[in-house]
Amino acid sequence: MIVALIAACEIGFWVLLAAGLATRYLLKMPRTGLALLLCEPLLEVVLLVATALDLKNGADPNWTHGLAALYIGYTVGHGHRTVKWLDGHAAHRLGGAPKPLGPPRHGMARARYEGQVWLGTLVGAAVATALLQLAIWYVDDPSRVTSLESWRYVAWRAAGIHGLIALSYLIWPRKAPAGEPEERLEKEGAHR
Repeated sequence: MIVALIAACEIGFWVLLAAGLATRYLLKMPRTGLALLLCEPLLEVVLLVATALDLKNGADPNWTHGLAALYIGYTVGHGHRTVKWLDGHAAHRLGGAPKPLGPPRHGMARARYEGQVWLGTLVGAAVATALLQLAIWYVDDPSRVTSLESWRYVAWRAAGIHGLIALSYLIWPRKAPAGEPEERLEKEGAHR
């Protein structure tokens, strides 16, 4: 049941996102579109409540409960940036706004950008860990929570790998092509 609910929440995320952006830019109803976009966190609340009820009703904690915690953590850590990025592109394509700047491609600006994205992964891992710990305390049976404990390691292993990738941009920054000034790239990176 939990896996189906995770899939439904993911589908619901994209449906609400599309409906919110279409309402904002195609129907020219920005407040209604914003209201639809602000409903997206409710999907995570539904998933959280359903997971807690599943455990309360005696379900054995398993990989689906751990996956639900990671999904909620990822959404908390990266959902806002995803919505903001898509809103900028929808404003450009549907609302006549200027094309949004992409991420910086070179130098320290790119390293800062990658570090900011990694911070979202850290937030996601922290949220997932907190949810998993709450579930472990809720179940209160060490013999039944091994799968939940293993998902904490999955969250932090993903954050560690992402951190190494982000660090690589700092250690080995890409150089700007000849003729493209580094200052412009730094300036573009500061606007994100």
